[in-house]
Amino acid sequence: MAHYPPYTSKYNPIEHRLFCHVTSACKGAVFSSIDVVKSLIDKTSTSTGLKVFSTIKDKVYATARKVSENFKKNMKIVFDDYLGKWNYRVIPEVKT
Repeated sequence: MAHYPPYTSKYNPIEHRLFCHVTSACKGAVFSSIDVVKSLIDKTSTSTGLKVFSTIKDKVYATARKVSENFKKNMKIVFDDYLGKWNYRVIPEVKT
């Protein structure tokens, strides 16, 4: 997982390469519904061939879920060298 803290978007390459074009595509539009926003984002493209596709997730996600103690004991968590406080991987144990 990669979590970027507030005001550190300069570390996120997607924000610099994608969101500026999405912002231009949405400029001047009134967001009256989620479908309007989706259609504007889907129309985003550049002269170099960037095309954007979007989906709307309507799943309701549970908040404040806790992991089990068994999970914590058996899973190896590897923190990244770069922004290790926010970037980490969970590596499951392979049973043979």
